[in-house]
Amino acid sequence: MDIQFFVTLSLAVLFAGISKGGFGGGVAFVSSAILAIILPPTMAIGIMLPLLMVMDVASVGPFWKRWDPEAARVLILGGIPGVFAGAAFITYTNDDVLRFLIGAISLGFVLWSMLPKAAVATRRFSAKVGYGAGFASGFTSFVSHAGGPPAAMYLLGQRFDKTTYHATAIVVFWAINALKAIPYGFLGFFTLETLTLDLYMIPFALIGVYLGVKAHHMVSDRVFFGLTYLLLAGAGCKLIWDALT
Repeated sequence: MDIQFFVTLSLAVLFAGISKGGFGGGVAFVSSAILAIILPPTMAIGIMLPLLMVMDVASVGPFWKRWDPEAARVLILGGIPGVFAGAAFITYTNDDVLRFLIGAISLGFVLWSMLPKAAVATRRFSAKVGYGAGFASGFTSFVSHAGGPPAAMYLLGQRFDKTTYHATAIVVFWAINALKAIPYGFLGFFTLETLTLDLYMIPFALIGVYLGVKAHHMVSDRVFFGLTYLLLAGAGCKLIWDALT
């Protein structure tokens, strides 16, 4: 582990922690997209999952019981089959397909962010829509830790305030990430090397969550997400280029 790799990994983890701690966690997958540029995709997502689980635990406390139980239940139940569908998909694919998929999801997230949210936020979605969003979140979360957009579309439709929205996203992905750990282990995404890296990165994960909790009430969403979209667009284009060449 040279200095360049250590700095890249620590900054990616720090950024993911800030997202988890203060901005719904939906863009924490930018860390996986960045790491997938310099590592095999399965190793990148294998390194990040234990750290995301640490961030989930650290994030739940400051927003304890601020979530909406029904919305969380619907998304989690929908996410369970989505996780296992993701496991089946990833078993029969290769690194280039995963790079392309992570890149496409990254660019898709940026494009989705540019759409007007007013139309979404003025209607309340049914539970059926929530189950579908949960399934999509479970699938994309498994293959790239990118389950945020489908869940966000459903949660926006419930017209929650900022804190309820964020707290609900935290508890949903706490459950989905915990479930993902089982098939990740069977698929060999965790190794002694990746778990050792995780031990080095835990302080950065916790510092990121702390900064995110503070930033939740101090930093404009627009500033944070603007930087995120730039990172995702760059990483997405790079991953797609690498996959096709």
